[in-house]
Amino acid sequence: MGDQAAWNPALYAANAGFVPALGNVVLAMLDPRPGERVLDLGCGDGVLTLRIAATGAITEGIDGDAAMAAAARARGLKVRHLDARALADEGLFDAVFSNATLHWIRPPETVIDNVVRALKPGGRFVGEFGGQGNIAAIRTALAATLATYGLAESSDANFYPQADEYAAMLTAAGLVVETAEIVPRPTPLATGMAAWLETFRGGFLDAAGVSDEDRPAVIAETVERLIPVLRDQSGRWTADYVRLRFIARLPE
Repeated sequence: MGDQAAWNPALYAANAGFVPALGNVVLAMLDPRPGERVLDLGCGDGVLTLRIAATGAITEGIDGDAAMAAAARARGLKVRHLDARALADEGLFDAVFSNATLHWIRPPETVIDNVVRALKPGGRFVGEFGGQGNIAAIRTALAATLATYGLAESSDANFYPQADEYAAMLTAAGLVVETAEIVPRPTPLATGMAAWLETFRGGFLDAAGVSDEDRPAVIAETVERLIPVLRDQSGRWTADYVRLRFIARLPE
């Protein structure tokens, strides 16, 4: 995973199972083959990494969070606790794969340059992450709640680019972009909005200066603001996810 202060593997498994479950589209885009060396960048607890390995690909993961990397290693995977900005592998991989990670890491250009260095000639970089407009309603509601406490979330908390913006970065780094598109993907939240906020915005609440005493109220007030927008009449929550999917290749 990325720059959120710390990830809790148990909390993530309980409330974020939709992340790997909805990764099948980008996994199909990767199309891993037996014997290929594939790096899963931001592998989290390794659920998707295992699916890549099941194809016969020689799979390795990196994750910037020590607890998540340990959880992935507990599945029997080869995983390094490593920030993608510090990746220094050279010409080792047929493919670099990333799901739901790249929006956590700035500057994006550093990550792309490291991926290019890690790829073999002809290798591919395939991924999905948050694009322009991702969780816009959630971010707006949280910002409004924080403002009532005299607090603010960092303006560069996440990187949510337009497809052409990210494609230009890939091209500038020497990759040939085959596809880059924005895909709206409303995402059901089986465990509700409060659990989502605790899992995916907990670190940002800490960084914004939310006290332990105020934290439950901040979450509850944000949930209340979102009820008219993201909760249906049956009480089911849907997050306003927007994804950026891409395939790019390093020339031979």
